[in-house]
Amino acid sequence: MSTLVADNKSIVTPDARTNRQRERLFFSGMAVAIAITVFAGFAPSYYLKSYFGRPPLPPLLHLHGIIFSSWLVLFVTQTALVAANRTRVHRRLGISGAAIVVLMVIVGTVTAIIRAKQGAAPTGIPPLAFLTVPLADMLVFPSLVGAAFYFRRKVDVHKRLMLLATIAILPAAVARLPFAFIQANGPLAFFGLADLFIIPCVIYDIISLGRVHRATVLGGLLIIASQPLRLMIAGTETWLSFAAWLTQWIG
Repeated sequence: MSTLVADNKSIVTPDARTNRQRERLFFSGMAVAIAITVFAGFAPSYYLKSYFGRPPLPPLLHLHGIIFSSWLVLFVTQTALVAANRTRVHRRLGISGAAIVVLMVIVGTVTAIIRAKQGAAPTGIPPLAFLTVPLADMLVFPSLVGAAFYFRRKVDVHKRLMLLATIAILPAAVARLPFAFIQANGPLAFFGLADLFIIPCVIYDIISLGRVHRATVLGGLLIIASQPLRLMIAGTETWLSFAAWLTQWIG
């Protein structure tokens, strides 16, 4: 009888090895896709700027690029370590990840305010209004990472939140991709294209679980809902006054 039960379980239960391979392929593939997108977006202005004949960057933007690139390298590395079953090293590197996130928030916030004061913004968008976009990133991103660290013992939640956190800061790279329709449509285009990275997360959940994981739902909704909200706030007199006050203290 026990043999029969075991056989029945082996029939109805998905093969553990197949699930593991699918998991590795998905998370590793998403990490690589994000890395390629970031490199493509920032190649002309940062990674390959000398090849494109761009002028030297100020120290703050160099620091910004190094710190945010460090997160991307860490994210790809951590995904590869999990895929290779090197979870002990993965946990140790997680400590450095927390330090990088703190630096990202500090440097990202300061850089956004200084750039707004300098008038840097997509064409047709007032710099002080556009400031809501990067500052909101500096709220959504650490919120998702913080939740991922809190649920680090729940692997299914942790890995999904880490992936979504990285997707949350992807619009900056997408906005710099060399496509005319992105420049023409501004936030509508670069938010929309970045949000497409959430779709594979939903599909993966449905294939592997038969439903969308709660972490994917809540994390994805946080990202998507924050985008129109920040654009609505951007045009208000209250925000513009606050942004003007903010830029007086930096730079």
